[in-house]
Amino acid sequence: MIVTSENILLIGSVLLFISLFAGKTSYRLGVPVLILFITVGMLAGSEGLGGIYFDNPATAQFIGIVALNFILFSGGLDTDWQSVKPVLWQGISLSTVGVILTALSVGIFVWAITDFTIFEGLLLGSIVSSTDSAAVFSILRSKSLALKGNIRPTLELESGSNDPMAYVLTILFTGLVVSQDAGFFSIASLFFMQLFLGGLMGLILGHAGVWIINRINLDFEGLYIALVIAIMFFTFSFTGFIGGNGFLAVYVGALILGNKELIHKKKILKAFDSFAWLMQIILFLTLGLLVFPSQIIPVIGIGLLISAFLILIARPLSVFISLAPFRLQNRNKWFFSWVGLRGAVPIVFATYPLLAGAEKANIIFDVVFFVSITSVLVQGTTLATVAKWFQVILPEQLKKRNQKDMELSDGIKSLLTEIVIPENSEVAGKQIVQLGLPPNTLISFIKRNGKYITPGGSTVLEPHDQLFVLSEDKTSLSEVFTCLEMQEN
Repeated sequence: MIVTSENILLIGSVLLFISLFAGKTSYRLGVPVLILFITVGMLAGSEGLGGIYFDNPATAQFIGIVALNFILFSGGLDTDWQSVKPVLWQGISLSTVGVILTALSVGIFVWAITDFTIFEGLLLGSIVSSTDSAAVFSILRSKSLALKGNIRPTLELESGSNDPMAYVLTILFTGLVVSQDAGFFSIASLFFMQLFLGGLMGLILGHAGVWIINRINLDFEGLYIALVIAIMFFTFSFTGFIGGNGFLAVYVGALILGNKELIHKKKILKAFDSFAWLMQIILFLTLGLLVFPSQIIPVIGIGLLISAFLILIARPLSVFISLAPFRLQNRNKWFFSWVGLRGAVPIVFATYPLLAGAEKANIIFDVVFFVSITSVLVQGTTLATVAKWFQVILPEQLKKRNQKDMELSDGIKSLLTEIVIPENSEVAGKQIVQLGLPPNTLISFIKRNGKYITPGGSTVLEPHDQLFVLSEDKTSLSEVFTCLEMQEN
């Protein structure tokens, strides 16, 4: 079957339905959704039951870039800065030093056991050097694993921030494979410029996004979602236009947005969580359609060797070296080593040498596909068991108690206080989102001119408004009075 403009929506909707049902089944079986989504794509492909012919790496790469924008942006929005702050340098070390060490060790191994040149080996190593957050946390959720200490925040930070480093390495070694005339200085300058500009533009455009969202005052709530999408794509494309890493900028910008007060923030978070899942399904289906299973069979032998080396040697080596400066128990490091799942991102990155015309691009793509699938199957299905082996999961009673405490701290405020806005108050005319209220307080409703109003972030305060404020304790209530520029009674 040939995909045309007339049948693409029909085919897409049918595959989406099948993928959603497959994803539901995966939670019960403990199989990562990545495997089932890609399997659906392969079964629908030219060599599967569906017979849909799709052999367009450029289109697949474009879909991959768009999907990765949404996935990274959603991950940044959901990342709690307070939880990752204590493990910031550990996560950064894993996502930078760890990725480089993985790329180097796998690259040298491939060069030693195959007829690949050193640059081709390092290219393959760079492509498979980053982990996949979607695969990791789909398994954690399906098994209801509660991890001890700061293990989960560290994994979130690493998996959300290591794709930019792998992308930079992939671009660099793709250029060296195609043309080996580039000098060391030009490579090094490009490397650091990508990371520096990516981080800088993420900071600048993230803060600019907060200012725009809270002050643009759109007439319809739904338009705020469109506004955030525009900010996301502008951040990625503009950063790439000036020579920076767009993926890094998108993640950093989303991290800032997710930890600031925004108008309609809950709606934005829910919308992007849905977008991220949709994009994962579309991405996995596309990659499943792109691959030809018959071409995977000849690389199974070398693929198994590379997978074994990556899982058993390269990943543990990179984890132990990159975390050496930090005081962590060895069992935590071993668990980090096992959670190095590869997923859709390496397969997307494998399209770059295909489009660049690299000599062994087809073999690299097939090997990367096989390694990614093997990693998810082996590590993903055994993640819960390994967590128990290394004793990094909370006991059931403690897990329930922590969940109960979390629900109480997030959902119940113990003090209800009525505060009246004075006639000449400095906050009159300001939106609630501009007040900077502490996160553990809530203006539940406002009494104005005898009527009760349910406020939102865009609600403008007026003189004589009666605010009914829920707060956890007297300390947080005092902070509310400070934000309102009033003396506490």
